[in-house]
Amino acid sequence: MNLTRRTVLRKMGGAGLAALAAPSIIVSTAKAEPWIAKGGPVKVGVLFSQSGALAVVENDSTQVVLYAIDEINANGGVAGMQVEPVVIDAKSDIKVYSEKISQLILRDQVISTFGGYTSASRRAVAPIVMARDHLFYYPTCYEGRECTQNIINTGPLANQHSFDLIPFMVENFGKKVYLVGSNYIWPKESNKNAKVWLERVGGEVVGEDYVPLGGSEFAPIFNKVRQAKPDFIFSTVVGDSDVALHKQFLSEGFKADKLPIASLTTGEIETRAMGAEAGAGHFLSAPYFQTMDNPTNQKFVENYLKSKYGGGGVTHYNMEETYLSVYVWKAGLEKALAQTGNIEDVTPRMIRDVSGGLAIGDDISPEGKVWIDPDNFNIWLKPKIGQCQPDGQFKIVKSAPEHVAPDPMSIYPERGVCKADGLHAPDGTIHKNVL
Repeated sequence: MNLTRRTVLRKMGGAGLAALAAPSIIVSTAKAEPWIAKGGPVKVGVLFSQSGALAVVENDSTQVVLYAIDEINANGGVAGMQVEPVVIDAKSDIKVYSEKISQLILRDQVISTFGGYTSASRRAVAPIVMARDHLFYYPTCYEGRECTQNIINTGPLANQHSFDLIPFMVENFGKKVYLVGSNYIWPKESNKNAKVWLERVGGEVVGEDYVPLGGSEFAPIFNKVRQAKPDFIFSTVVGDSDVALHKQFLSEGFKADKLPIASLTTGEIETRAMGAEAGAGHFLSAPYFQTMDNPTNQKFVENYLKSKYGGGGVTHYNMEETYLSVYVWKAGLEKALAQTGNIEDVTPRMIRDVSGGLAIGDDISPEGKVWIDPDNFNIWLKPKIGQCQPDGQFKIVKSAPEHVAPDPMSIYPERGVCKADGLHAPDGTIHKNVL
């Protein structure tokens, strides 16, 4: 019987690790079984939360991945092969993300996985994805400060996000800001970035508070807000907590025209969940809004909402970034296949390595043309700021005239520069998979 290390690991999961430690197992140099067999199917993982505090956003991410896969399959699949999603509910539990990414790779043998909405979930899967030299698509905003070789990011970094929002709010509402976030790495790192941008425009932080993921008690924070008298609130609160924040803002007697909330997360999905009245007047920075007026977006919105996946009733920046990630993956797989000429030779890492520079044109991308940076494998996009209207949709009040390059080290230049082969430190050393 011929065994390879990869075959054992993929077939046996955690048991394979123990088996490999036993001296009786002989590992041969036989060719490992392919990730994709001739004729397919092409299996991909879908690892979002369909239950728990993050499901308010992540369930729609699951739905839009399935919608995109159906779209691809209806148009002939990938190289004539159908794409088969393996869907797992991460249950808004960081341990589940960590456990299930191993299952997807080792048992289900997916060639890539789409998943996550929080940096905590991305960081839970990252060590496993990196150890297996696999491929993970993280399709939403994050804080940067990382340089990994096995993750492709299709959401905005801080320099494409709060960089524009903070000066806009200071210019239009005043210099005093109260920071409110969920208690994990993305809000805290995002606020570090926000403080840098705030200092540059002469702003001032008058308060800073965090609530647990899923937390819904904001009354003590609003008491502090009354005392601090900020000109606006900068929110990095996510999921069900975001809905609770806006509802309690209203019940506490605050008004959006007097004290607007500037958010990096509160889009059409959250507004629908909280009610348009709770969202109206507040601001969001995002690369995509449902109201974007172009033929591709109009077609995307119409077709998605009338599909079996569109029960949420709206589209949303996170959904659109997730949709883009599926098409980035498709283009990467097709490019890898074109280079090898044999689908059985394509590996997850090969798809990643050929993805730098891949563009999704305005015939597919609802937000317009975007492309993957060839060095850091984040996305080039046009940041926008929208104000929520009484109907729960957003009016775009500012849009960047040109695409903005992703810069994961924007406030950490001393760390070095993220390149395709790792983080190039100022001393000339190169560090792989920096988290």
